[in-house]
Amino acid sequence: MVRLFDLNPQQLEAVKTTRGPVLILAGAGTGKTRVITMRVSYLLTEGVSPDKILAVTFTNKAANEMRERIAGMVDRAQAKKLTICTFHALCVRILRQNIGALGYKTNFTIYDEGDQLGLIKKIINRVSARDEKLDPNAAKNFISKAKNQRWKIVPPDRAETLAAAVFHRYQEELKNLNAVDFDDLLVLTVKLLDEHPEVLARWRSRYEHVMVDEFQDTNRLQFELVRQLAGEHRNVCVVGDDDQSIYGWRGAEIANILEFEEHFPRPRIVKLEQNYRSTNAILGAANSVIRRNPRRRPKGLWSENGDGEKVRIVEAPDDREESTLVVSELQKRQQLEQAGWKDFAIIFRTNAQSRVIEEQLRRLQIPYHLIGGRSFFDRREVKDFLAYLSCLHNPADDVNLLRIINTPARGIGSATIELAIQESRQAGKSVFETLQARAFLELVSNKTRTAIEAFVRLLDGHETAAQQPLADLSQVASRLLADTGYVDDLRRTCKTPEEALDREENVRAMVRALAEYQGRSTEGLAGFLAETVLDQEREEKKADDRDGVTLITLHAAKGLEFRHVFLVGVEEGILPHDRSKLEGSLDEERRLLYVGMTRARQSLTITHCSTRMRYGNASPCTPSSFLKEIDGRFVEHVTFHKLANAPASEGTARSHFARMKQLLSGDG
Repeated sequence: MVRLFDLNPQQLEAVKTTRGPVLILAGAGTGKTRVITMRVSYLLTEGVSPDKILAVTFTNKAANEMRERIAGMVDRAQAKKLTICTFHALCVRILRQNIGALGYKTNFTIYDEGDQLGLIKKIINRVSARDEKLDPNAAKNFISKAKNQRWKIVPPDRAETLAAAVFHRYQEELKNLNAVDFDDLLVLTVKLLDEHPEVLARWRSRYEHVMVDEFQDTNRLQFELVRQLAGEHRNVCVVGDDDQSIYGWRGAEIANILEFEEHFPRPRIVKLEQNYRSTNAILGAANSVIRRNPRRRPKGLWSENGDGEKVRIVEAPDDREESTLVVSELQKRQQLEQAGWKDFAIIFRTNAQSRVIEEQLRRLQIPYHLIGGRSFFDRREVKDFLAYLSCLHNPADDVNLLRIINTPARGIGSATIELAIQESRQAGKSVFETLQARAFLELVSNKTRTAIEAFVRLLDGHETAAQQPLADLSQVASRLLADTGYVDDLRRTCKTPEEALDREENVRAMVRALAEYQGRSTEGLAGFLAETVLDQEREEKKADDRDGVTLITLHAAKGLEFRHVFLVGVEEGILPHDRSKLEGSLDEERRLLYVGMTRARQSLTITHCSTRMRYGNASPCTPSSFLKEIDGRFVEHVTFHKLANAPASEGTARSHFARMKQLLSGDG
């Protein structure tokens, strides 16, 4: 049953406007999902055939949830006939029926990232000269950008760069294999509809109503596909919020929502501004920040949830004290309100910021789970670092030795490694012992023998240093990283400079953790490794569906909400990120902060530090310039010492008892 009387006036207008182009500006927490599902259900009750409706989302999860909600409002059989899918799934559907027009067979294979990289590596080896180097990940990113920007493919003999030559051969090879990658799904669909009017006419007549969710996240090709499908009947409804456009770095075009009228003239524009999530203090603070963006559609969120407590801004001495403070405050609120741990979220700009927070939560045995990134100990560079330390402690540890024997690449290939494993099994020795055996070294080439001998000397030398009674283990680890060139290799192999900096900081964080451990324990390397393993085991026992504090990046937090939010590390260089000033993406950084602020339902605490460990050094920090933009009426600046020593803030207590009163009076 479609309960239209439950909707506010703006939501009702959005649902009932079914003819012509409609732009629904759905602010954070304004009931966007409800409006979309209601609108589809309303179309069905108005007699529109379900197979004439197309609703496009960005994730399969969102598509499935939408279908389930609609099935609860109308006949389930009708809901099954709706086309609710992602852009890529829609493209597969179109291409499976029509790709023959582009010279492919309809049983084409879709290559995932691993398949892509494998093919790119082969092509690089084939087309590059000996003195030319091209990282496969960099080539893959170049190819993806070229496809989405619709760059012209240049033949290898006219290509100005190795990447351009690889791009041509890669695309040629894909077609020979009757394969497409994820970018091709969009590129080829748009090309097909552009070049074959009869195919375009067939798909235009297929769908009389087109809806697109999260429209602010669409890229150029996705918008072109929407324009192609809805360009004739113009019954297109797009739902989004330009203030939450935070994926420009992966191709999202905010212009799609800001310039919608240029492509679909005279649309009905509906603003959803009543927020059902947050208090007015939180919304007032968020509104005052986002209002500073010059290029946006004006809107202001408001709520009937009351004013609530002010947003707290706290300066901590350093990132370790920051994590201690945040976890302490979180504990106080949890005990006072008897809330579940899942009501709390700690949100940060980069995954590297989570390590000290994870450490503090583990120390106090508070359950948590990390979303939008792997647990700190699951990260490749952390596993590599621990594998190196394990080999210094015990060179006979074959599992860890095999992880780092050719990391970074040092000329010991997979065939040599396989031979070493076989020889070690036959001789009943460790792989490390086998690598030193004269009989084994005679089986490999001179070049490989030289590489193995250098690797053995490397481990032997650092093992000796680590076993000294007064050894400074963090210095040993730092020298090992320098001698292996591990950090330099990270910089070369990461997809983006930001990823490289994050991974490098994770390695530095492990060196600091080793120094800290040695400062409080005499158990040496063995003790550090044992403690780390126990920490990992505790994490692995925690299932995602268990009650736990959520640790999450700002990008991953979009679309989620929590009763209490701690937004940490809001400093110049982090938020806004250093790179944003060079790239001219300051507005997107401001939107990122806005997204983080509007995740909070009841309380929001923003923290920043005086100093922060970055790239191995304690660096002075400046509060984010965005914090000065928050209207002072909605903010309480709290000193670190006042908050650290308070049993529970007055605002927390007032908020808790006000909520209790509301529940007892039946208004909750």
